[in-house]
This record gives sequence, C-alpha cells and structure tokens, in this order.
Amino acid sequence: MIHRRDLARWALALAAATSLAGPLAAWAADEAPDELVKRLSTDVLVKVRADKSLQRGDINKVVELVDQTILPHVDFRRMTAAATGPAWRQATPEQQKRLQEEFKTLLIRTYSGALNQVSDQTITVKPLRMSPGDTDVLVRTEVKGRGDPVQLDYRLEKTPGDGAGWKVYNLNVMGVWLVDTYRSQFAQEINTKGIDGLIEALAARNKANSGKSS
Repeated sequence: MIHRRDLARWALALAAATSLAGPLAAWAADEAPDELVKRLSTDVLVKVRADKSLQRGDINKVVELVDQTILPHVDFRRMTAAATGPAWRQATPEQQKRLQEEFKTLLIRTYSGALNQVSDQTITVKPLRMSPGDTDVLVRTEVKGRGDPVQLDYRLEKTPGDGAGWKVYNLNVMGVWLVDTYRSQFAQEINTKGIDGLIEALAARNKANSGKSS
C-alpha cells in the first residue's frame, strides 16, 4: 500500500525531475504553461512505467531522462540563484557553475529512489488563472493515486529571446516551496563556511547519496 507520505515523496521526485529539457523544446515558445506541465508530467510517467531501470532509481537512467526530456524547460540557473540567496551575486562564475552542478545532482540523487512508487498515479492539471500578457504564472496540479491527492504546483516564467517559452523556476509540494526549503539550508552553510563551504557540503552529500545508491 502506498501511503500519503510515499506519494508526496514520489510527487516531489516528479517535481524535481520536471524542474531539472530535444525535439520537445521546439514547442515551448507557443505552448501554454499548463499544457507544457501536462505534457512533461505525462511524458515522465509514461517513460518511468516503461523502464524498470527508472523504477529502480538507476541514477544513470534518471540523469538521461532529465537531460533528454526536461532540462530545456527549466530555468535551473534561476532556481540555484534563488536557493543560494544574496551570496549568489558575490559568487564567481566558476562557483556559480559548481553550485548549479551540485544542486542538480543533489535533486536527482535525493529523489531518484522515489521513482519506484510510480504505478497507477495520474496528473490532473487544474484550470489556469492567467491574463493576456502575463509572464509569470502558477500552474496547479494534483497527483492522484492511492490515498489522498497530493498538491503539486509549478511556478513558471515566460522567457524571451533564444529558447523563448515557459520555464519552471520553483515547485510547491503540499504547501512547501522547493527553492525556499533549500534556501534556508544553504544559508546555514554560507553563514558559517561561505560559498566554497556550501559547494563542499553539497559535493559531500552527493557522494554519500551515491554510495547509498550503488
């Protein structure tokens, strides 16, 4: 039996995957934000159900899923900057690059194990409240399976120029915003050890998670 906590963990796994995107990117400029979320969520579900390695949380397969299906549809730099807080502006380009790499690895490794919860879940996208000209929207969804539905919301921004389209920059699982959660954790490391200390802490955590999953 899948409990609400397990479903929430799986929902956050899907959120992390969707937030970390081929041929799909060509649709992004004209695609409505709620349709983008629906398509990506459905695509992830279909691929996980069809691949036993993904269901087992195979980290290489999860990284492949993220890189091939999702990454172009996420403003991961903005997510990392927001999670890092004011210290991001003082970080060097190399430090910013390392932070993005370690943060992405952290999200993938932390939630890859939850993919084995995928079975009969479905995603319901709620009606979008959006005015013409809006460039920042909230797409609300529910993950439904056994037990109560789990709230899973996406904050998206419309980006101009090359690669124009809607991109995810934050996620809300059952009332908790992903970026805000990490910001408080990162602030503690930065206050005591600085940016390099945060990078080292993330790298150590990723190494520990890698050992557990191997």
